[in-house]
Amino acid sequence: MVARKRSHHQHGTPNRPRFWGRHAVAAALDNPQRKVLRAWATRDAAAAMNFPKEVAVTFADVADLGRLVPGDAPHQGVVVEAEPLEEVWLDEVLGRAGERAVLLVLDQVTDPHNVGAILRTAAAFGAAGVIVTERHAPADTGVLAKAASGALELVPLVRAVNLSRALEQLKEAGFWLYGLDERGDAAIDTLDLKGRVCIVLGAEGEGLRRLTAERCDRLVTIPTQAALAALNVSNAAAVAAYEWARRRP
Repeated sequence: MVARKRSHHQHGTPNRPRFWGRHAVAAALDNPQRKVLRAWATRDAAAAMNFPKEVAVTFADVADLGRLVPGDAPHQGVVVEAEPLEEVWLDEVLGRAGERAVLLVLDQVTDPHNVGAILRTAAAFGAAGVIVTERHAPADTGVLAKAASGALELVPLVRAVNLSRALEQLKEAGFWLYGLDERGDAAIDTLDLKGRVCIVLGAEGEGLRRLTAERCDRLVTIPTQAALAALNVSNAAAVAAYEWARRRP
């Protein structure tokens, strides 16, 4: 089975992630599936966020808030602790996907900034979901949520225990699998991209693993200038999602 796992302990109570930044926090508060338990905020930020009565708010100064987040993370005056979202199963995502849909699959993409940016892209272009590997993928906590700028609360994030099996399940559901790879034999802007489409992207630096590439129906490229042959994985995801979206009726 393929599931979204509960968040690991990272800057918060075990299994309770912390989020920071006004966009990420506002999205968490607006999500009926997300239970926000506690908040720390400056008085100005608290007034702007309009926390519900059931959330315990502690007023704090900027320095105190800085100690609640990793490094010099830009908290923008507000930090919250919340319950993780319930698991999301691939079957659920496939059941909600229409006859014309796109999914983004990440093969061991480990940087939370990249995964967050890809979630934001998925939300912007109407992707049905994002699939990551259960291992070698970041937990859905603060750094990822800040990079996603609210999209973590909007886009289903599925964690695949076995990515190869998940790809086979996608094929059985009628998705055509395009792997972005420099070995590809066609540019993505030359493809039809109608119906159910899955864009498969490899890890930073390493690209697609051999078995993942073999599961794809076709390997494709994004044309770039020779001086910069490869795009960052989050940029590549944005280009691919746009190519799919611009063909919408």
